[in-house]
Amino acid sequence: MIQERWTAVDRYITDLLVPSDPALDATLQASAAAGLPPINVSPAQGKLLHLLARAQGARTILEIGTLGGYSTIWLARALPADGRLITLEADPKHAEVARANIARAGLADVVEVRLGRALDTLPRLAAEGHGPFDLIFIDADKPSNPDYFAWALKLSHPGSLIITDNVVRDGAVIDADSDDHRVQGTRRFFELLAAEPRVSATAIQTVGDKGYDGFAIALVTGDQ
Repeated sequence: MIQERWTAVDRYITDLLVPSDPALDATLQASAAAGLPPINVSPAQGKLLHLLARAQGARTILEIGTLGGYSTIWLARALPADGRLITLEADPKHAEVARANIARAGLADVVEVRLGRALDTLPRLAAEGHGPFDLIFIDADKPSNPDYFAWALKLSHPGSLIITDNVVRDGAVIDADSDDHRVQGTRRFFELLAAEPRVSATAIQTVGDKGYDGFAIALVTGDQ
C-alpha cells in the first residue's frame, strides 16, 4: 500500500507539473521496446535535473551513464544555444538507442554519446582537454561511484554541481555489513563525499514510482 501511495502521488505531481512531452514519451517507449531496463529517472526527477541545470546556468554538462537518453534529454534542454553535453555509456545497444532518441528530440548537435567504460573514457576526456564541466550527473554502475566522484572532481571547477543518483538503495545504504557491491560502493562514495574539503554536499531521500532511493548533491567550493 505504501508503494501504491508513493506512485499515486508521483502521478499527481507529474500530471500537474510535468506535462506529456512527445520526444520524452517516445524515448521511454523506444527504450522499453528495445528491452532496456526501466531504471531511468522518473519524469519529476528528470525535471528536477533540468531545473537545477537551468538555475545554475550550466553551459557544459557531463553525464556518466546514458541508458536510453531520457535524463540526457532533460539535461540537454537546459543548455543555452551554444551549450554542450557529453554522456558516457558502456553498453553498445544502450548507446544506439540513446543516439536515436536524442536525434529524435532534435539534440544531436548538442549531445555527444561516447561509447565505452566510463573509467576508460574519463581519462581520455581529460587528456583531450574537455572540462571543466558546470554540472556532472553520475548514474551508472554503483560500485564505481567512488571512482566516478574522483573523476568528477578532476573535471569540475568551483561552482560546479555534482549530482549522484540512487544513493539510498531502499534504505540499505545504512547497512555496513551488506554484501551488495552496489551498497558498499555507495557507502564508500558517501565516505569520500564527507571527507572531501572541496565540496559542500547533502543527500535527500526520494520516494515515488521508482521506489525508495535518493540523490546526493555536491557543490564544488574549492580550487582543484
